[in-house]
Amino acid sequence: MKYEIQKYSGEHHKEWNQFVAHAKNATFLFHRDFMEYHQDRFDDFSLLIFDDKKKLKAILPANKVGNTLYSHQGLTYGGLILNQKSKLQDVMEMMHTLLVFLNENNISSLQLKQLPAIYHESPSDEMEYLSFILNAKLVRRDSLSVINLETDFEFSSSRAEGIKRGRDLGLQCKEENDFTSFWNEILIPNLAQKHQTKPVHSLEEITFLKSKFPNNIRQFNVYKEGKIIAGTTIFESDFVAHSQYISADDSKNITGSLDFLHNHLITSTFRNKKYFDFGISNENQGKNINQGLLFWKEGFGARTIVQNFYEIETKNYQLLDNVLL
Repeated sequence: MKYEIQKYSGEHHKEWNQFVAHAKNATFLFHRDFMEYHQDRFDDFSLLIFDDKKKLKAILPANKVGNTLYSHQGLTYGGLILNQKSKLQDVMEMMHTLLVFLNENNISSLQLKQLPAIYHESPSDEMEYLSFILNAKLVRRDSLSVINLETDFEFSSSRAEGIKRGRDLGLQCKEENDFTSFWNEILIPNLAQKHQTKPVHSLEEITFLKSKFPNNIRQFNVYKEGKIIAGTTIFESDFVAHSQYISADDSKNITGSLDFLHNHLITSTFRNKKYFDFGISNENQGKNINQGLLFWKEGFGARTIVQNFYEIETKNYQLLDNVLL
């Protein structure tokens, strides 16, 4: 089958979002309303792949820097987003067409940031296989700490002790629609003090995104005698609850605030999800791990899955020509 590549424009907005809603490997992060909140920071070069009947078969959220196309750098994950009926041979042919298109448009490198498998609605590792065929270079691999909520996971004695301290101190966990107190009193000061950085999302941006995705972006705070002492921002997709931000004040080891909070989320609020994703504990482009952070996450029963980052030379499209026997 022949395929056609089109660069995303505003006229594709509805069709793009409808495709994301029914794709086998997509989350709300690929919705254009999420992607475009920071459109001024990136040269968007998202692509759509149509078959010879003008039916949309795949999309690639992306931005361009020089002669390199990136899985959109404003997103946690990306890659080639496929419809439910996509088979390996279909993806192989689409990828061939895509790489030829990029090569002819003077884009020499494609940087893919894969969507972890726990977010797939159905098996979707086609690009993992094709990356091997294309001699892709593995440029980064992050480790995510994930609880499979459908198994008999156990909390460690350290986490159980923290949860008990929180209960004994009468801590309260509340879901809030306003991010102000967590951002201004906990998150921003902590990131500035410990990492000399700021949240990826400003208070205005996360508030805007919440207005667009009220069921997917949720804020949970912990209070002691009415004062906020900890919180987490959850990005909720169909199968996964992901802690996008986790932060607490200096009393966390005494109060057990983060243990208390995540016990509530894991055993109650999101108990019917398939997975709880604490995200990465990596630094230095995946080459180092924050040992203390990893220890804390694994204390809840989280175990490791990986997210792969590939560099593919677009000239290698010819390597897909003789795969099928």
